[in-house]
Amino acid sequence: MNLLVDVVIVNWNTGEHLHNCLRSIARADQSVLRVGEVVVVDNASSDGSARDLPATGLRLRTVHNPDNRGFATACNQGAALCRSDFLLFLNPDTELYSDTLRITGEFLRTPAAQRFGIFGARMVDAHGRPLISCSRFPSPRLCVGGMTGLDRLAPALFPPHHLRPEEVARSGQVDQVIGAFFLVRRHLFTELNGFDEGYFLYMEEVDFALRARRLGRPSYHIAQARVFHAEAISSAQLGLGRHYLMLCSRTRYMLRHWPKRQAWLLIGLSLSVEPAARLLGAALRGQPVDVRSTLAVQWAFLRWLRHGRRPGPLAPSLLPAPQVAEPETARPA
Repeated sequence: MNLLVDVVIVNWNTGEHLHNCLRSIARADQSVLRVGEVVVVDNASSDGSARDLPATGLRLRTVHNPDNRGFATACNQGAALCRSDFLLFLNPDTELYSDTLRITGEFLRTPAAQRFGIFGARMVDAHGRPLISCSRFPSPRLCVGGMTGLDRLAPALFPPHHLRPEEVARSGQVDQVIGAFFLVRRHLFTELNGFDEGYFLYMEEVDFALRARRLGRPSYHIAQARVFHAEAISSAQLGLGRHYLMLCSRTRYMLRHWPKRQAWLLIGLSLSVEPAARLLGAALRGQPVDVRSTLAVQWAFLRWLRHGRRPGPLAPSLLPAPQVAEPETARPA
């Protein structure tokens, strides 16, 4: 008997990428892991990408939000409409290979898979080269390394957040698989009440993976299952908002999961050492040093920290106009 998975895709101005993603699901071998329903939740796209979706033969449902409700909230919206035993949260800028679902389903059937709650695949670029697929749970040392660039200068002392491709060349347990292909047992998703909607964008899957591991349901990376990932098609349109939302999400994660003293120490570094390090790094790389924009992001973050409201995109005056995403020319076979 086939395993059944429902797919949730959150879309925001991804152009033709969403259409290519849906076509790749329809083409995939479903002999072991069958797709029940695909739910596309569109967060008020302005590029028309969620309209006139291709006729792929999939059982497709589309939800159109009147405004951008954030990634975590939209994922939960889609999951609430699903009934299969597995949920696959799939980025619209990904495409499955023909054997991705089959390989994933074959592992899910094994006794070894039973103790895991979350499963991920190997991300690759248009030429099949490995990309970031898995990450470490954030820690104070890890965050200090990322803020200051010490994760690149002294990685043995300050490990980087993301695991290098050679570190996940084989399948195995990891702290966290990235959210571009995030397969979850539905009963676990229900038990954890889904993603924390206090995260607008970034860190929601890290938070979920940590809570799952604390329940004895860790994450597993399936190295043989490949997924093409164009990367950052939506988030690249946020401009300065990307760093602002990362600051807010990282802070929420620290305050939820770290001792308060450590969390507030790192928040202090986020407001002082990190912006200075970013400006210095840009100068050393010969890039434009935009002090005004950096200060604007820090001020927005400080206001969010003071008022404690759920973050959202920065004011339009700080953001570029949304751009229609260009499709990749090379795609999985």
